[in-house]
Amino acid sequence: MKIAPTRFDKGENRMTARALKPWLFLLPALTIYLIVIFVPSLYTFYLSFFKWNGVAADKVFVGLDNYADLILHDSVFARALKNNLLWTAGSLILMIGIGLMLALLLNKRIKGRIVFRGIFYFPYVLSGVIVATSWAWMYNPTQGFVNKLLETIGLESWTRAWLADPETALYAVFIAALWQGVGQPMVLFLAGLQTIPHDPYEAAVLDGAKPYQSFWYITFPLLRETLVIVVATTMIASMKVYDIIYAMTGGGPAESTQVLSSWMYYQTFKFANIGTGSAISFFLVLITMVVIIPYVYYTTKRSHL
Repeated sequence: MKIAPTRFDKGENRMTARALKPWLFLLPALTIYLIVIFVPSLYTFYLSFFKWNGVAADKVFVGLDNYADLILHDSVFARALKNNLLWTAGSLILMIGIGLMLALLLNKRIKGRIVFRGIFYFPYVLSGVIVATSWAWMYNPTQGFVNKLLETIGLESWTRAWLADPETALYAVFIAALWQGVGQPMVLFLAGLQTIPHDPYEAAVLDGAKPYQSFWYITFPLLRETLVIVVATTMIASMKVYDIIYAMTGGGPAESTQVLSSWMYYQTFKFANIGTGSAISFFLVLITMVVIIPYVYYTTKRSHL
């Protein structure tokens, strides 16, 4: 004898279906994420404990030796880590600072502001290799725009082979990356600025507030959520920078422009040290997580207070 489902059973089934529905929508993206990112990442972490050239049938388990060798004996790794930190600091200060200034300027009612927005954002959509090729030609010691400009304005003593000098190569590449990347924070800040109502500014003007006071006490606090996104994305991009450095200098001269991503590539594919390259990749992941997760947690927690 069949027992008809009660009203309680039907309600419980509906609640179960309602709870499962979001997971069903997430399932395709989650499956792709697991297959393309999570599983290969675990395998890379597994390889970091082995000495392997990528071809031999057997892998030699070495434990933490790959990590220890990088920290204790690899001078290029130390240089790459230092360069990454300098690159990140420059990106956070200059790229975000210039992007914010451009956004504040282009948020005003000035003639041609839409055109200027497109001009400043355009380099960001270009390939890093295209930007690297263009700027490498501009830095050419004999025919490049930079040295020609210095000669024209009477600063011949400042001319040099910018990309061939270990003291200037990293900074020269960073300027090219700055020119390309400043458009992204500018657009994000513009989006944030356009959500701020005009009423607080009008009240500030009536109270006699100066422009810098309006910025500090109105604009900056209301841009906090946008700033969290901009800082996080800029920091992540700066930690994994690779294409523009590889295309402009290849990590040289004398390893002066090596960063963690480029040194990981050299160890993995040039020197066939799969374990060492995998260890570098997890150093990079660890550094990024240690910095990003507390920052995002702290800033989002404060924004909800």
